[in-house]
Amino acid sequence: MPRRAGPVDFGIFLSTLVLLAMGIVMVFSSSAVTSAYSMGDAFYYLKRQLTWAGLGLVGMVALMGFPYSHWRRLAAPLLGISVFLLILVLMIGITAKGSSRWLGVGSLSFQPSELMKLTMVIFLAASLADNNRGLGDSFVRGLGPYLLLIGGVCGLILAQPDLGTAVALAGSTYLMLAAGGANRNHLMILFLGGLALVVAAIALAPYRMARFTAFLNPWADPQGHGYQTIQSLLALGSGGAFGSGLGQGRQKLYYVPEKHTDFIMAILGEELGFVGAALVVTAFFIFLWRGFRTALNAPDAFGSLLAAGITTMVVLQALINMGVVTGLLPVTGITLPLVSYGGSSLIFTLAGIGILLNVSRYAHN
Repeated sequence: MPRRAGPVDFGIFLSTLVLLAMGIVMVFSSSAVTSAYSMGDAFYYLKRQLTWAGLGLVGMVALMGFPYSHWRRLAAPLLGISVFLLILVLMIGITAKGSSRWLGVGSLSFQPSELMKLTMVIFLAASLADNNRGLGDSFVRGLGPYLLLIGGVCGLILAQPDLGTAVALAGSTYLMLAAGGANRNHLMILFLGGLALVVAAIALAPYRMARFTAFLNPWADPQGHGYQTIQSLLALGSGGAFGSGLGQGRQKLYYVPEKHTDFIMAILGEELGFVGAALVVTAFFIFLWRGFRTALNAPDAFGSLLAAGITTMVVLQALINMGVVTGLLPVTGITLPLVSYGGSSLIFTLAGIGILLNVSRYAHN
């Protein structure tokens, strides 16, 4: 690693700020009317989002200056802490809407699964960079230990239950294994096995099966499991090219569920139209491009895998969320990174981006 760090990647930094700013605006726009009625304060969600964004930005800036090489030594302890918290949340976690995903008291809570997503990327980057045996030698000795680790962690997240986060984590780690040199045939076996597990998770849970069948034809159950998809599509379709105007959307008025979290992209599309949605997609594309460029130009294997993993973690979650909002994927509880309302998700995403920006400071231009 060079002794002196250079400037951070401007593309990653700018796209992050653009998405964060759009998210703050849309959280307020999508929640103001209903929060004024239910909370007695139209600024309730805005104030909380600003607080989390501020904390996240402080963390991002701090980690921009923290040499990424130090995370190599911290990888194993962080993974152990994250696994412990995932087990703890199943025992004493806060239950809401049928899921136990939070630890804490009242509003002072966080999701251990959000910490695990970042921790897993750091651990895999360190482990794959240190792996002298080679992933392509043997499936059992190469991918086997990673398969047990990832499968166990995803199992803990599925037990909450949280299929969306489990799929996002499995997807990002799968791509990291591919970048780490895993055998193509082994990766295909792993992919087919993972697909079978997802199918089983859907088939064994009646509510997931109902969501999947509604995804195939949401209009068959317009007032039930197809409701979210239909209302989301109505919001996007009514936005047209330039939208109805900021704050002028109607679907947020008790039509689109989770309007400021999972389905915030639908409200954005309605109020800012195709142009606003295209700006979000473009920002994520720039983030993807510059993140992978940082990975390719990193000075060592650990930095390269770390940058690739963080970039994939953010963009893959965005793709899943937008796929759900546009009806291309079944409904699952996963937010749009940097844009959706959320505390631990926003803070840990910005922390990860801070690490990515630090890697970019050492990347060869």
